Amino acid sequence: MKRRSYAATTLALLALAAGAGASTPADPLESPMWEAHAKLLFGNDPVRFDPRVKVDFPQIAENQRSFPVAIDARAIPGVRRIVLMADLNPIPIAVDYRPTDSEAYLATRIKLDQRTPVRGAVQLASGEWLVSGGWIDAAGGGCSTPPVSRVKGDWADHLGEIRGEAWPVAGPVAASRLRLNFRHPMDTGLVDAIPTYHLERLTVSDGAGRELGRMEIWASVAEDPAITLIPHAAAGDMLAVDARDTNGRDYHAALAVARQSPLPR
Repeated sequence: MKRRSYAATTLALLALAAGAGASTPADPLESPMWEAHAKLLFGNDPVRFDPRVKVDFPQIAENQRSFPVAIDARAIPGVRRIVLMADLNPIPIAVDYRPTDSEAYLATRIKLDQRTPVRGAVQLASGEWLVSGGWIDAAGGGCSTPPVSRVKGDWADHLGEIRGEAWPVAGPVAASRLRLNFRHPMDTGLVDAIPTYHLERLTVSDGAGRELGRMEIWASVAEDPAITLIPHAAAGDMLAVDARDTNGRDYHAALAVARQSPLPR
């Protein structure tokens, strides 16, 4: 018994030592914030850059308040988590998504406060992180200007409205492309006299209440969030959407996957 305990303790100490000595790989984008963000997000988990993590976005931000980004890691088996981040934003993480029973895909729109690297990071079942991304030219101010609905003054009239549609997509597993639109100001707290107020959680479930995916959301997601996911649901299946914002307000919606021929992946 003592020998087994000693061996187990030795292995644990060796594992801790290996973790403590783990180094963050050099950033091909040479971001000044890479080391700080990597240590905070990845800890001692192994990290490497991998072009199979497809991060798609326009090369120039025409609208720094609403910049489209898609992360597609469907070519990588065993993805358990997807993080969307912009290094030089005051709120760097936008979405932390766990595709419980969904394809490894996420698309949304984010705010950009200046020229910055935008990255997708995916974690595998092994704990390893794979990262990709690129620099985006942006005029800036996306996080520190008031939302359009605040300027117009009609944000409260539409708060909580949800629109959603889902279409089956072709593939070896039954899946659907789910597009959600929320009406919400997504206040960052960086505008005078407007406190932080944003969606913070979202869950997608099937008709029986089984979780298909869940995410944490930060204020760097654009006003009136548009989110696209690919849950494992077939034509005719019911999907339930549940969300909550930082004021404790709950949002609920239900929709059926369209009964039509599958769309291409």
